[in-house]
Amino acid sequence: MKLLIAEDDLDIALFYKVVFEGRNHHVVTTDNGEDCLTIYRQEFENFASRIGSTASDNRQQQQAFDTVILDYKMPKLNGIEVAKEILKINPKQRIIICSAHSREFLFHSQKEIEKPLEFVQKPFDPQTFIDTVENQLSYPGLQRLNQDAIITQELDHSKRRNHLTSPTMQPH
Repeated sequence: MKLLIAEDDLDIALFYKVVFEGRNHHVVTTDNGEDCLTIYRQEFENFASRIGSTASDNRQQQQAFDTVILDYKMPKLNGIEVAKEILKINPKQRIIICSAHSREFLFHSQKEIEKPLEFVQKPFDPQTFIDTVENQLSYPGLQRLNQDAIITQELDHSKRRNHLTSPTMQPH
């Protein structure tokens, strides 16, 4: 696999690099969101030129990177902002956000994007993280789960709004 990793904690970034290169993956790392976007754009342009101009419809079906791993809190641009920009370039890109923030916070942040992302909450078990990254088959299932979660949340929000605006019985 070819991985792009944006992580501002140098120890964690080194850990990712050592672990995944030890598993024969190609790893590109950066320590901020802005550089991550620059690297992604360059690689995507290189990738697109390699597959040729006749395959322009297939560019969004294939990836310059198999997976992009983003820390949520980074200098210059946070992980959600980076993910949003990457998905504008390539809506099919697999992205994993790693964060110490709660899942609820990350879920609400993802609503800005409206595309499926994977979240891994720090601290995490290294083997579980490796399994998550190497499991590319989870993406279609994730799309369904995210869509179901968005629909459920919208229904809950609608119910709460209706409850708050419905007339209440007042004694005469």
